[in-house]
Amino acid sequence: MIRKIIKIDENRCNGCGACAAACHEGAIAIIDGKAALIREDYCDGLGDCLPECPADAISFEEREAPAYDEAAVLAAKQKKQKEQDTKMPHAGCPGTQIRQMAPSKAEHVPSHMPPAVSQLGQWPCQIKLAPVTAPYFNGAKLLIAADCTAYAYANMHGDFMKGKVTLIGCPKLDSVDYSEKITEIIKNNDIRSVTIVRMEVPCCGGLTMAVKKALQESGKFIPWQTITISIDGKILDD
Repeated sequence: MIRKIIKIDENRCNGCGACAAACHEGAIAIIDGKAALIREDYCDGLGDCLPECPADAISFEEREAPAYDEAAVLAAKQKKQKEQDTKMPHAGCPGTQIRQMAPSKAEHVPSHMPPAVSQLGQWPCQIKLAPVTAPYFNGAKLLIAADCTAYAYANMHGDFMKGKVTLIGCPKLDSVDYSEKITEIIKNNDIRSVTIVRMEVPCCGGLTMAVKKALQESGKFIPWQTITISIDGKILDD
């Protein structure tokens, strides 16, 4: 049947997950850092997700699609609720789900050990505030990190920031397209490598997508890697 259904512009989507949280029917999910309509028969065409999208990546279209299946939506909701009965109640973006961790006790550190030293070598460090060109970018190894990684991963400075130019941001909270700024930085400077450090939550995938897009748009072949940090501060295997 021909009916009204949502359309997601993958190029505009920043992977924040706001639309998935707003979709009460569960028709949208974040896959590889991008929002996707995973069940057309779950989309009622009312568009609760549209006003929540900060990137203006969602619109309506009329096309051939299966009819909205309210019974299937209700069944899926009931199944999900049963699975979550033993978990702390949560509704919304997976990245905002409440969790409580018990940090492991650190081994005794001798009192004569020197204090940790910051490895931040430039300012500003926010992606939105960073200049497009600066002397410290020439020949730099670039670290692009999600804001939360410095708090989740205990040795962020020593393991990742040391010897690199560090830029940070949050694709969920910053309603901008990071790829444009990062593209200009890579184009206008001699960047030797790019390391992305992100959290495991789906919305953090927007950071990886922005950097990948920037590397493609820059036209340069630069070594890059992504490192994912778990909520409890461990490095996850990709």
